[in-house]
Amino acid sequence: MTTKPSKQLETFPNPAPARDYEIAFDCPEFTCLCPLTGQPDFARFTIRYVPDTLCVELKSLKLYLWSYRNEGAFHEAVTNKILDDIVKVTRPRKVQVEGDWFIRGGISTKVTVSYEGKKPRRKE
Repeated sequence: MTTKPSKQLETFPNPAPARDYEIAFDCPEFTCLCPLTGQPDFARFTIRYVPDTLCVELKSLKLYLWSYRNEGAFHEAVTNKILDDIVKVTRPRKVQVEGDWFIRGGISTKVTVSYEGKKPRRKE
C-alpha cells in the first residue's frame, strides 16, 4: 500500500456481518484549504458506522483524509463528500460523519451528516 495521499478507500470483509456493531474513528488532524482565501482550515472528524459486508481499512482512511490537505473545500461540501465516499465503497447499514471545524474569525462550525442503508441480515 502507498504512503502518499490517495482518494482510494480500501475495504476488507466484515468479520461479523450477521451482527450490528459500531465502528468509530476519531480523526483529529484533518486539514484542507479555505476555497475563498487559500488559508488552511482544520477539523476533527468523527466517523461512526455500522458495517454490512465491508469495513474501511484504517491506513487507506488516513491517506484519504490526507488527500484533502491541498484542496479548497467548504466545510459542508467536504463533510458530505467524506460520507458519500464511505457509503460508496462500504454500503454500510448506517454511518454518521461529524466535522468539528476549528475556530476561524471567531466562529466554530460543526457539520453532521448521516446515511441509513439497508436493514441487517439475520441468520435464522
